[in-house]
Amino acid sequence: MSNFFWNERKVGSLKNKVIIVTGGNSGLGFEAVKFYASKGATVILACRDIKKGETAKQKIESEKNHVQIDILELDLADMISIRKFSESFRSKYQRLDILINNAGIMVVPYGKTKDGYESQIGVNHLGHFALTGLLFNCLKETSSSRIITISSMAHIAGTMTFNNLLYENGGYTPFGAYARSKLANLLFTYELQRRIGASKIDMKALAAHPGVSKTNLFRHVRKNFFTYLFYPVFFIFTQSAYRGALPGIRAALEKDITGGSFYGPLFYLFGSPIKMFSSPLSYNKAIAKKLWEVSERLTGVYYNF
Repeated sequence: MSNFFWNERKVGSLKNKVIIVTGGNSGLGFEAVKFYASKGATVILACRDIKKGETAKQKIESEKNHVQIDILELDLADMISIRKFSESFRSKYQRLDILINNAGIMVVPYGKTKDGYESQIGVNHLGHFALTGLLFNCLKETSSSRIITISSMAHIAGTMTFNNLLYENGGYTPFGAYARSKLANLLFTYELQRRIGASKIDMKALAAHPGVSKTNLFRHVRKNFFTYLFYPVFFIFTQSAYRGALPGIRAALEKDITGGSFYGPLFYLFGSPIKMFSSPLSYNKAIAKKLWEVSERLTGVYYNF
């Protein structure tokens, strides 16, 4: 029954903890930064636009006293930026307690990252795969560290077609690519946890999904006339960005937790955060291993287990 009764207000002090939140300037990421900072953690707000990061920081500081928020530039669509971010972080900090792989793009028109990858899997999966790998030694050197990757219920519709993973041969649809990237988040998390466990490292990899939350990720969805027409009705069944951030916060902070766990809202679209199961495909070890190998080759990042 404890799975259904978790209260974020009972979380104790996070003083001396160092936490990175990607995409921390808006939406779920902003709410996560505010929560962790309010509990005394040093939070690195990682975002593409430093000015937007400063605005987010100022807003939090106007609501919360004595918070420790450091803004670092990170563009997950650019491997050079990812490497610069990791180098900058490691030059300033000796520990990393929690990495929140939160940033993402959703159902956008076809495009490519600066490294030539289809943008949704490039940002949502490959960018975070590379970032986690580049920060992995710092995570290893921090006792009881955690890696939380934010997926989506859309992963259920995702497929992995390795001979057309990046849609080089056509067939792109905004939702299909998004679903694939969110499935990739889970395949990555579970494979990462298996490798952590096999190496007996004091670390846990976990995943979460926010249900449907009121964030600016939906700006591209609304461009479709049908979805725009039913947008107000759809949002009756959604929750705030703060409530959407809670599954990831629970995964990051719950004391007794098993690596490889997946958290989401009780009623899937909304509700209190609980431990749940993802799609059967997300637990496929062969597909996860293949994705890992492809991700290494594409990013040039190899983990030091």
